[in-house]
Amino acid sequence: MAGREHRYTVAVTWTGNTGSGTAGYKAYERAHEIAVPDASPTKPVIPGSSDPAFRGDPARWNPEELLVASVSACHKLWYLHLCAAAGIVVTSYADRAEGVMVETADGGGHFARIVLRPEITILPGGDAAKAEALHATAHARCFIANSLNFPVLTEPTIRTGE
Repeated sequence: MAGREHRYTVAVTWTGNTGSGTAGYKAYERAHEIAVPDASPTKPVIPGSSDPAFRGDPARWNPEELLVASVSACHKLWYLHLCAAAGIVVTSYADRAEGVMVETADGGGHFARIVLRPEITILPGGDAAKAEALHATAHARCFIANSLNFPVLTEPTIRTGE
């Protein structure tokens, strides 16, 4: 399995031409649609825009939110897999992930960090210490986190309950 390649193709189509293209900075919308070409018709299109701080539509997903969501989802998927393999029964998992992006003087920017704050409930009798420790393994295996050049931190809360 080592060395196998996986390809992910998406189509990003700008839908924000209001009639004069990019004739001026305020002349166009930042709206776009993200889709998978030739995908099943059941896979929904993601409405995208830029961050509202950059003239984007707050009702649409921006690339920064999608990056944070990708890291959070990848970590969750690995974590649930590892818990299942370890015999720890997770009954709920909710993350309030936060990414911090810093603008630079030249108008560009970069992410400084992402912090994952998953709240997990496991069945009574489950090993809470092991459940917490598995976050380190999930982080080490997360494809997305391993592709980034900034820290991804994890601050989990483990609870036991029904």
